[in-house]
Amino acid sequence: MVAGRTVRDLRHDSRFTLLRSIYAAETVTRQDLVQQTGLSFATVSNLIKELLSAGIIVEASREDSNGGRPRARLRLAPERGLLVGVDASETYVHVDVFDLAMHRVGRHEHPITEDTTDPERVMAEIATGVRTALRRHRGTDVLGVGVSLPGQVEPEVGVSLFAPNWGWKDVPAQRILQRRLRRSVHVDNPLKAATVAELWFGHGRQVSELVTVNLGTGIGAGIASEGRLIRGVSNNAGEWGHTTFVYDGRPCRCGRRGCLEAYIGFPALMAQFAERYPGHRYLRASGQTGFLAAFRAGLMADEPEALWLVDLLADQLGAGLADLVNMLNPRLIVLTSWAALALAPWLVPRARARMLSEAITGSAIMVDLVITAVPHNPVSTGMAALALEEFLDSIGLPSRSGRVLRDRVVPTA
Repeated sequence: MVAGRTVRDLRHDSRFTLLRSIYAAETVTRQDLVQQTGLSFATVSNLIKELLSAGIIVEASREDSNGGRPRARLRLAPERGLLVGVDASETYVHVDVFDLAMHRVGRHEHPITEDTTDPERVMAEIATGVRTALRRHRGTDVLGVGVSLPGQVEPEVGVSLFAPNWGWKDVPAQRILQRRLRRSVHVDNPLKAATVAELWFGHGRQVSELVTVNLGTGIGAGIASEGRLIRGVSNNAGEWGHTTFVYDGRPCRCGRRGCLEAYIGFPALMAQFAERYPGHRYLRASGQTGFLAAFRAGLMADEPEALWLVDLLADQLGAGLADLVNMLNPRLIVLTSWAALALAPWLVPRARARMLSEAITGSAIMVDLVITAVPHNPVSTGMAALALEEFLDSIGLPSRSGRVLRDRVVPTA
């Protein structure tokens, strides 16, 4: 369980806020950062000193300050090293490689079969993807690898606590991956990663109250309040997919009945379609990704079966989103997943209308439903940002848990 917040935790949050502002600008002064972040000049100066010593930022130039000492303009140092972000799902492994300025310099994606559930086999697929993505960058320092895994993940100890679609419980994912990759690895949940990406590189640059929603094999929500990621006491905030949608309804893979995921998780959506249209050609496509491609092609052709299904999905999704609006009162709800992106032209307006019709008036007038503004895969982008934070912790800057993470050193044998 996550401990109570400490002075070091607050310092970690301040650094997170500062980095977000630095990434939003080409160059920036300390004075700019004070105005943008609301942090004190002393806090900004101390954090800048640490980032300069770590080589994360450098002085780009100096400018006149109306008769005072010249002000240093600061920029990120892309040449400092690489960050790797991995989005590992039940159907694919997607890897992005970024320089320190978060310019994407490499990528790799390959599908995995939906019966690939053994932890060692899944980790082998992830390791293969990382090695392939880094092949062009031999000799370049890799500062960290961030890996997103579905389900409940405890990043402090590197364990996948529960992944119902894989049947995992208490899998030491970080340890297995570090053994395979011989690199520092940070693991987390895709909801947290996508929310971090939205805060750093998407809609979160303008809006401080937002919820990111993943719609895929599983579903869930990542929550940001006052520009800060909300994790909960055990990193499980946002398990919206396992809230009750229909009392004693359809069985869910988590073991309960009536969960929202049992209706709009993609396997559940396919099951509802099969009940309405048994043996339909969409169902003969290969797995979830094949079904999605056929479904989307049907929408483009205005096929009645596809229109029935998108209406069903939009109604169920919109009703679930209204619950999020009523509970959290966000400014934006951001759809981030592969399924949502593929279906966005048909899904978003329908789901928005249902969401607004069911949300309470005071919240409905303030909220909108949008697609992610992150330029690359939000999950892998967010995991790269989290890997940067983990790197800064590992070299001795204050960590979230109030300790220097010396156990992150990877064994060589």
